[in-house]
Amino acid sequence: MGLIVVSGPPAAGKSSWIKAHAQPTDIVIDLDLMALAMAGPGADHHNHHPALLKVVHRARQAAIHEVEHHLAEVDAYLIHTMPQAKARARYTRLGARIVVIDPGEDIVRRRVRDMRQPAMEAVVTRWYRDRRKGGSRAVTTQASRSW
Repeated sequence: MGLIVVSGPPAAGKSSWIKAHAQPTDIVIDLDLMALAMAGPGADHHNHHPALLKVVHRARQAAIHEVEHHLAEVDAYLIHTMPQAKARARYTRLGARIVVIDPGEDIVRRRVRDMRQPAMEAVVTRWYRDRRKGGSRAVTTQASRSW
């Protein structure tokens, strides 16, 4: 039992990886799924209103804090696209396993163009720039699945 932090650029396949690995009794903290659960019918899967995002970010933090008390009982999967040093230190303290999903920059950029809003391209650029500088170091790097 424990915490599994799933990281990677937008459209890398983080949610798909969790769907393939998590069990029904596991806890999954996924900002996009939380936003969909809190949004009205027909909401876009990835383009959320700023007010909704504020609510969801607070709910996500509360969920992360609470899940820390249950890691001996269940596995918890947490999507964190670009954890900074403070978050990485917290995850290390919790004994988290870090999984980085990265099918490659060309694939990610194509998926973002096809499936996401244009603003996500800047997040992809930041993610890969950070990786090149040695940030968000991975313990495990793998593709999400064969597309």
